[in-house]
Amino acid sequence: MSELVKASRALSRVISELEFSEPVTHVYNPLEYARRPHELYLSRFGSGSKEVVLVGMNPGPFGMAQTGVPFGDVGFVRDWMGIEASVDHPGEEHPKRPVLGFHCERSEVSGSRVWGWARERFGTPERFFSRFFVLNYCPLLFLESTGRNRTPDKLRADERAALLPACDQALRDAVGILSPSLVVGVGVWATRRARAALGDESPAIGSILHPSPASPKANRGWAPQAESDLRDLGVDI
Repeated sequence: MSELVKASRALSRVISELEFSEPVTHVYNPLEYARRPHELYLSRFGSGSKEVVLVGMNPGPFGMAQTGVPFGDVGFVRDWMGIEASVDHPGEEHPKRPVLGFHCERSEVSGSRVWGWARERFGTPERFFSRFFVLNYCPLLFLESTGRNRTPDKLRADERAALLPACDQALRDAVGILSPSLVVGVGVWATRRARAALGDESPAIGSILHPSPASPKANRGWAPQAESDLRDLGVDI
């Protein structure tokens, strides 16, 4: 069992004990029900040291919530990374956000942008993952009664106080395993959490634009802007 898999299972044990209240009505933990593809991702691409670790916020309903892979749009996970495995269901599933695993036909825009850039720039996943790794700070998806996402920064203060220390420790564990020279938050909140978890010592911490379709700036061309951000951080692209 890889060290990242051990860290993932340790995090999952802690967060599975947490409780959340309205407006959150459903919580999905893909570290559990999508464990097979998630751990394939960790084992296949998380070995060795990395130059850069990219840190996302939390799963999207059509990405990691379906495949167990951060920003894990089904097409890119299956057809580019070569990862496909059976996916179970959350304990309580929202009727508007079913988990269909690799049968999900909806694309995740953020995931298509991230992995589309990786494929375009590096060609093969082996070339990309020889230098980079991608993970999510928080592995839980939070849904409201309407099916709307509730991001971790919008949770109640007491819920964040219970959740964030476990995510901080998991990020420290991952960084200790991967030994990157640079940790890059994908978006402002993930960057803020990386700084809180890792402090001011090595590795360096930077930020790139989040690829969300809710971002007008990202909609004007996320990949060139993300590459520019990375170059400003000293990454040779």
